[in-house]
Amino acid sequence: MTKSSAPKRFLPTSPFKAPVSLPPKQFAVGDQVTHDVHGLGRVVGVEDGIAALVDFGSAQERISSPYAKMSKL
Repeated sequence: MTKSSAPKRFLPTSPFKAPVSLPPKQFAVGDQVTHDVHGLGRVVGVEDGIAALVDFGSAQERISSPYAKMSKL
């Protein structure tokens, strides 16, 4: 059995609360960040809503949105 990647639709008549969607993460040039795989880094470039270019010291990586493994310090 495979699981669908599409989220389930919320029905207005449902007795359950609507799922809360978090706003997408935003990064700016100069932000210090941490990444689960690459470690500490600094944002050196931003493509709005698409990706962020991060300098991790040993390498520069392009991290795509939704930035699941990256957070701002």
